[in-house]
Amino acid sequence: MNSKQIRSHFIDFFQSKAHQFVPSAPIVVKNDPTLMFTNAGMNQFKDYFLGNETPDHIRVTNSQKCLRVSGKHNDLEEVGVDTYHHTMFEMMGNWSFGDYFKKEAINWAWELLTEVYQLPKDRLYITVFGGDKEDQLDKDTEAFDYWTELVDKESILFCSKKDNFWEMGETGPCGPCSEIHFDMRSLEEIQKIPGRELVNEDHPQVIEIWNLVFMQYNRFADGHLRELPAKHVDTGLGLERLVRVIQQKSSNYDTDLFEPFIAKMESISGYKYGAAEKTDIAFRVIVDHIRAISFTIADGQLPSNNKAGYVIRRILRRAVRYGYTFLDLKTPFLYQLVPVLSEKFGEFFPEVKMQEDFIVKVIQEEELAFLRTLDKGLKNLESIQKSLESKNENTIPGEVAFELYDTYGFPLDLTSLIARENGLSVDENGFTLAMKAQKDRSRSASKLETGDWITVNEEESSVFIGYDALNATAQIIKYRKIKDKSKDRFQLVLTQTPFYAESGGQVGDTGILSNDEESIVVVDTTKENDLIVHWVEALPENPEADFTCLVDAKKRGLIKSNHTATHLLQSALKQVLGTHVQQKGSLVNEKILRFDFSHFAKLTAEEILQVEDIVNAKIRENISLDEKRNVPIDMAKAMGATALFGEKYGEQVRVITFDPSYSVELCGGTHVNATGEIGMFKIISESSISAGVRRIEAVTASGAQEYVRRQFELLENVQETLKHPRDLVGAIEGLMTERAALRKEIETLNLKATEEIKEMLKSEVKSFNGYHLILGLIKLPNAEALKKLSFELKNEIDNLVAVLAADINGKPQLAIVVSDLLVKEKGLHAGKMVKELAREIKGGGGGQPFYATAGGKDSSGLPVALEKAEILLEQALK
Repeated sequence: MNSKQIRSHFIDFFQSKAHQFVPSAPIVVKNDPTLMFTNAGMNQFKDYFLGNETPDHIRVTNSQKCLRVSGKHNDLEEVGVDTYHHTMFEMMGNWSFGDYFKKEAINWAWELLTEVYQLPKDRLYITVFGGDKEDQLDKDTEAFDYWTELVDKESILFCSKKDNFWEMGETGPCGPCSEIHFDMRSLEEIQKIPGRELVNEDHPQVIEIWNLVFMQYNRFADGHLRELPAKHVDTGLGLERLVRVIQQKSSNYDTDLFEPFIAKMESISGYKYGAAEKTDIAFRVIVDHIRAISFTIADGQLPSNNKAGYVIRRILRRAVRYGYTFLDLKTPFLYQLVPVLSEKFGEFFPEVKMQEDFIVKVIQEEELAFLRTLDKGLKNLESIQKSLESKNENTIPGEVAFELYDTYGFPLDLTSLIARENGLSVDENGFTLAMKAQKDRSRSASKLETGDWITVNEEESSVFIGYDALNATAQIIKYRKIKDKSKDRFQLVLTQTPFYAESGGQVGDTGILSNDEESIVVVDTTKENDLIVHWVEALPENPEADFTCLVDAKKRGLIKSNHTATHLLQSALKQVLGTHVQQKGSLVNEKILRFDFSHFAKLTAEEILQVEDIVNAKIRENISLDEKRNVPIDMAKAMGATALFGEKYGEQVRVITFDPSYSVELCGGTHVNATGEIGMFKIISESSISAGVRRIEAVTASGAQEYVRRQFELLENVQETLKHPRDLVGAIEGLMTERAALRKEIETLNLKATEEIKEMLKSEVKSFNGYHLILGLIKLPNAEALKKLSFELKNEIDNLVAVLAADINGKPQLAIVVSDLLVKEKGLHAGKMVKELAREIKGGGGGQPFYATAGGKDSSGLPVALEKAEILLEQALK
């Protein structure tokens, strides 16, 4: 049975049990501050468990893309080293939202494994929650009793909270679980040690394959548990492990999920998988990581230097490093695996097939950039080694090793490997301390302390009415206190709200909550899963009162203009550049719109004008908004609606149309009633933000008017300064030509002056014990002239030490140049000497043994520095 059949059998089985199939949610989580990536199948159903939202179906099944590389669920360091951990993996699951519970979940799991997949019953072991005193929870005897109807008691084990109580994070839905383990060992091994003794002991052949979580509780910030409004089932069956079991392989990487990738890597590298442990680990790291990288890019998350993008960049670089070090791959190679991934997963996850070319381009560019950085890092490491050798030391300091890791992406094991090859070691404890210090700084900078929700109104549910109204009367359902960078704030959930919550690139509304007694400023509105959260600086004195909710109408109007303009812009870009254009991100606020899109070349001035002209023409047409709500997703797609990769759409969607032949999009944002309200559209910048992704920034309405006004004022100022020439461009070009000629003339004069200074210094050279010494107080136009003069003197005079004290446009600078012979015979070091002399000019500097410079603040110290240099050199040259 191949992996596609195994996945299909799972989904078909639960559909036969009246479960609705739900597509995988995006791998990158939005609107949930507690998660960066989807790390479990239940993430997209979290609000159902909390009772914040009513599910469309009480039984669902799916196969969810998951990523575990950060936070509590972090498997990254094990990936590749063992044969069963992964960064990206598929978690197949079945869910019950207040419908069936433990009995059905247990019976169906057993039926599927033993009857559909026909796994041998005597190799399956069950673990059950054994209770916990701290949480005051008893053993899960209910689950145990159900299992005893199917399995011999000897195959059922009570285990600790650590193994059999599932929690998504520090707070949130949780509950006891039953895990199903499979013993893959040979009969000979089983006879020596029973499988039950190896369950939960990290044995590579006795592995957990399915976790049945019984969601009963909600964990609060203070640690206490409370029963959920309804009991739920959340199960997770790892596809990779199940395929390994069914295909009877000793490793996940020997299954058909990974074999095509390994075969491709063998072809690329010339190495054979299975030949050596070091190269095998590299193969496993690479073929695992390409899945995580590609799926996240397909879901709209590009590699970058912050947050989720940074995590993906680190995964990509980890794969490149392993290929570089252990498979001798010095040129990009990862991108060549993308077609294999598209072929293997494109049928079930069409987003990777549809964006194959884009994913290839992004990965290839990232590889090229990192390989350049890697080369710089290796040169830096070579310099560090030479420095240690000059000091007769053989240990690379921990903070230096950490800098290589943090700046150049060198992992500790790579630095240690290169160090050992050169007879050096690394202070690993120092590295660990530096790593910990950085993590502590990061946590303290980003930590958001969140209190528990305090319920005010038990009955009501929250409703968004902001498409139709900018004011409403509402009550507070619940509130909580938060601490953001040591500042106390409060978050409120209202029974109904006209405030739009930040989503889809559109910023959240601001405004006022008021009644006769008080007025509270709403500083932001955000989403937490599907909950609309209002941020306020102070808690109302009477949270149970009725409040008038008033959105800042002027700000909302400007936001609507910018948002609608992004729709018009996207269609115009497709018209001018091609249908390959896809939105990759956006920001819409009251001041500006920013639109990121897939395209592999800088837009020409002509293309930018074409785009502007199309958008402004649509504005002048004054096209009316056609808004359709609660449209079935299949009907919306049939209408030709553009969807955004990486967004999770429900079964009912909102369709925004401005002319069916021009712009039809799935969108939850706010829009103008007719395009004429936008007034004007003006692009103010176009740039590259990453491989294959361009960014346009533009303004509309009063923002565009103000921008054009400023441009005209600037033009008027230029014309006035130049006395209103008839040909403004010609006048500016004439000034530029004149300026270039004057610069050239100045450079010639500076060269002549520097040459004269050099000849003067050569005439004043002192001889001392067979060596030559120059001490000069001079004036030069720039630092480059000082460096040039220093090296010319060194090349023209043998056995020279020159100390030049220069006044450069009123700023003091020192330069020391030492001949190679003096460095070798007398041990002179320009860098150490210039640090000593720099004190006299209230500055600092450094450099190499043969050349160093320093800058300072006090020019009056230059003569003193020369006197000090003369004393130091006479002592050194005796």
